[in-house]
Amino acid sequence: MSPRTPQQYEEIREERKTLIMDVALNHFAKEGYHNTTISRIAKYAGISKGLMYNYFTSKEELLSEIINRSIEEISRYFDPDRDGYLTEEEFELFVRKLFFILREKLSFWRLFYQFFMQKDVREKLFHSYIESNGSSEQSGKDQDNTFIATMTRILRDYFVRKKDKMPEGYDPELDMNMFLYVIEGFSIVTVFQDDIDNEYTNKAINRIIELYK
Repeated sequence: MSPRTPQQYEEIREERKTLIMDVALNHFAKEGYHNTTISRIAKYAGISKGLMYNYFTSKEELLSEIINRSIEEISRYFDPDRDGYLTEEEFELFVRKLFFILREKLSFWRLFYQFFMQKDVREKLFHSYIESNGSSEQSGKDQDNTFIATMTRILRDYFVRKKDKMPEGYDPELDMNMFLYVIEGFSIVTVFQDDIDNEYTNKAINRIIELYK
């Protein structure tokens, strides 16, 4: 039997990391982030606690990786050409792909939303990805390019550009926030509703696009 190549070792490592994250997400969602120990995750992943630390140095790093993975699932469809400018066509593509992704990996997103409802997890996401990046103003420091910060800047620009064709008194910031609230609420319904009426769902998605495109 020939020895494994570096590429094969890397593939094995990535498969095991994914397994660990899947096990962790399941336990974080059902038992709570603070109640789940590294030892418990290692046990159900079928590896030793010592080997676990070869993949993740801490439970906090594991939490960050799970959040990163969830964000990466949808980031590829937002501003896909990465030019920092969201066209109306790209906006529509993102909305449609978002709900496709949620239904395609329903079990993952159900666990993720259960997990995300925990206060300490939401605070972790807020502080790591939003709080330090939420301002649209540049500072003397290097600007963070995390997906949520980048998405917020690009979305804000998109809604500001709409102002020229909207009635007097149009508030781009309010419109952007209303869009995000609608997306968040409809996403939760999409994830947790067992019997989905595809025709009704498509009409709802079309209506969201019609309102905010």
